[in-house]
Amino acid sequence: MVLNDKSTGKPNSKRHGPRSGSERQRPELEAKPGLDARMAASRILAAVIDRKTSLDGMLDAEHGNPAFTALNDADRSLVRAILQTALRHLPRIELILKELLDSPLPEGARALHHLLIVAATQMLYLDIPDHSAVDLAVEQANRDPRNRRFAKLVNAILRRIGREKQALLEYVSDVPCMPDWFLDRLIDIYGEDHALAIAAAQLEPVTIDLTVKSDPETWAKTLGGRVLPTGTVRLDPFKGTITALEGFEAGEWWVQDTAASIPAQLFGSLDGKRVADLCAAPGGKTAQLVLAGATVTAIEQSQSRLRRLAANLERLKLQAETRCINLLEIEDEEGFDAILLDAPCSSTGTTRRHPDVLWTKDSADIAKLATLQERLLRHAITLLKKGGRIVFSNCSIDPIEGEMLIDKVLADHPDLRIVPVEPANWRGLEEAITPRGEFRTTPAMLADKGGLDGFYACVIAKT
Repeated sequence: MVLNDKSTGKPNSKRHGPRSGSERQRPELEAKPGLDARMAASRILAAVIDRKTSLDGMLDAEHGNPAFTALNDADRSLVRAILQTALRHLPRIELILKELLDSPLPEGARALHHLLIVAATQMLYLDIPDHSAVDLAVEQANRDPRNRRFAKLVNAILRRIGREKQALLEYVSDVPCMPDWFLDRLIDIYGEDHALAIAAAQLEPVTIDLTVKSDPETWAKTLGGRVLPTGTVRLDPFKGTITALEGFEAGEWWVQDTAASIPAQLFGSLDGKRVADLCAAPGGKTAQLVLAGATVTAIEQSQSRLRRLAANLERLKLQAETRCINLLEIEDEEGFDAILLDAPCSSTGTTRRHPDVLWTKDSADIAKLATLQERLLRHAITLLKKGGRIVFSNCSIDPIEGEMLIDKVLADHPDLRIVPVEPANWRGLEEAITPRGEFRTTPAMLADKGGLDGFYACVIAKT
């Protein structure tokens, strides 16, 4: 890579800026506005990248990372924006930093690495003045005994990013924003073109989708959105809060990605049917099943998640029996007419919303989760009446957690068969239906309408 030195206008292929330097320990300074937010972002980023900690839990307003919960609302919003943006663009940011360093950072300088990522994210991808990002990053370095001697390096690297921003962004524009292990996996599964389209899709703005109780066309007009092939109302970008929108308090709709709304629709009419929603929280699919006419038993092993489900159903003015129990411990002599198992998975189809997923999981985690899902599905089958149907689904885009898992289970159960989904019933989503009639969405689909999460769903009948 050759960049122009803006001070001379000449190409400069050698990186400059001090690698280290001694600096006297500074007395404790008064708090600088915004500094605590940057420090919190660096610590949480370290937890995600180095310790594989899920981002959602750390950004919980009440029980999250202490550095985060201590911030005011505005700073919390900033930290969220920094972290989500950094994780979405991480391979590009790390390549830029690598290009601007004469040599790799010293062993053990992870805190410095995360500090530079947080600052570079603000300068490259967020609407934050360069001088503010640089000043606060240098201040952060000076206040950390591990990084104090690198304060001049931080200043030099970030100022170069400010001067050469557009050239740097152009240089990394073709770098897929995924870890190599996962991109290679997607190429093997989907081919290079589709895999790169999935990688590109995770950089697109996240949409807000609503499942409505009835009349999606009217709600789309009322709320300023459009109706997708699933019947979901997708909102046009807006500023404000979801809870302030018309229909929220009245319980006329709930937030649910369009792909996540598909599995519950695959049963068709459920009038008079006894249905189990396994792994039911937060309750969107439970609500769909109730509206389809079912008598629903919603099952969760987490008491806190079950309380959240109950609160959501109360707002929606819908009723379902709830049970707090481990799915593998469920016994039911009567049996269910239908079962929805939206199983815990790697969540690799949701990286637009949860960009930490690809940095907190690896291939071993995917295999482990697939084993758990197989156990759950095999037990769920024992709860299904003869003649009943089970829909197995998850938000993974890896066949180990989908098609391959179903193959293993069907091979041991001659009384089970796949009920093919009919493409004619899903106009606009035909490409998401596999040759044997399963649903397989990826984030690259519906690109002209704002995309969707990756999801897998299969209907199985017990004969």
